[in-house]
Parts: sequence; structure tokens; C-alpha cells
Amino acid sequence: MDHHHFFMGEALNEAQKAYSKGEVPIGAVVVRDNKVISMAHNLRETNKDPTAHAEVLALKQAAEVLGGWRLADTSIYVTLEPCPMCAGALVMARISCLIYGAQDTKAGAVESLMNIVQFPALNHQLDVIAGVRKRECSDILKQFFRELREKK
Repeated sequence: MDHHHFFMGEALNEAQKAYSKGEVPIGAVVVRDNKVISMAHNLRETNKDPTAHAEVLALKQAAEVLGGWRLADTSIYVTLEPCPMCAGALVMARISCLIYGAQDTKAGAVESLMNIVQFPALNHQLDVIAGVRKRECSDILKQFFRELREKK
């Protein structure tokens, strides 16, 4: 479990980068053999791109580094439970394991609203570990949205 704590810390560092850019602070890190393959954070506002979620950007970078779209034997650490788009991308990329921090009760597609990553009719399912550094992952989001409301 110690390596989960470490890699989620890397994802939290990415979330902090998003925060500093005024982006929703979500970070993602793709790991293979206990080595970071790629890291990314939300860039939807910066890129004016609805698909520029941390997970999607990290998957694209990992595919470039590894030379193909099949990311078997990799894990992804994400600070927030993935949305339906990202959960679907994780399945399509053949990620082996998803480790996430905070639950997303409004858009989560792993446990909150539905479970895309373990849907039995799909040709691939992921192992899931939820709640790693949950409080820290939740706190950065709460702080971001509190500050956003105060600015209005």
C-alpha cells in the first residue's frame, strides 16, 4: 500500500498544477512496474477542450511513451473517481488497475453512479482500489470550489 500512497502523491502534485492554472484540480499518473510512465492534470479551460481531462491526457502520453494504445500491465492513479468518458477510455486502453482518491457523487462512473470499468459485457475490466489519500484528494477540490464561489 506504500507505493499507492506515493503515486497518489504524484497525482496530487498534478492536481496542484491544475489548481494553480484555475483548472479543476484533478491529477492522473500512469505507472508500469513501479515507474511513472506519464503524468497529467486537467486542462479543459486552458485547451478549450471538453476531453482534456487528466486521465485522457495521461493515457495519450502513456501511449506515446509505450508506443501503442494498449496499456496492459499499467495502473492509473487519479485523484477523483473517473467520469463516464474517462472510465470508458480506461477500459478501451486496457489499463489493468485504477486507483483513485475521492469519490465523485455527481459524475463518478466507477462506483457512484455506475460502474463502467467493471461492466461484465465489455471485453475488459479493471481492478479498482478506491479511497487512497481520499481526504487530501477531496480537500483540494473543496478548497478550489470554495475559492471559486467566494470570487463570484
